Amino acid sequence: PVQLVESGGGSVEAGGSLRLSCVASERIYMPWIWFRQTPGKEREAVAHILNTGDINILDSVKGRFTISRDNAKKILYLQMNNLKSDDTGMYYCAAGWGPDCYALSGSGRACTYWGQGTQVTVSS
Repeated sequence: PVQLVESGGGSVEAGGSLRLSCVASERIYMPWIWFRQTPGKEREAVAHILNTGDINILDSVKGRFTISRDNAKKILYLQMNNLKSDDTGMYYCAAGWGPDCYALSGSGRACTYWGQGTQVTVSS
């Protein structure tokens, strides 16, 4: 099975930036997604790259978050700029087929592979 390992989380002040990385144990040919779970809210997909190469970003983070991938290195990135306290939470990468996995704002219940998560804390 595919293994996913996230890194890059940490503590920053509001307005700061972080770049999260998700390293895969093998090349990912299926949709690859970043999720987050913020306090008091359900897990939600914030950005994904589909197997077609299409990229979509959740409206609430659009303009601040950017998703990209390095196929050769088998890494998925999430660049997060102008971070806000509401961005505080655990961030996960996942991979799997179908909208029940990759749909933005969805919980990813149908995703096949998950990382362990990386914590992002934004202080105001």
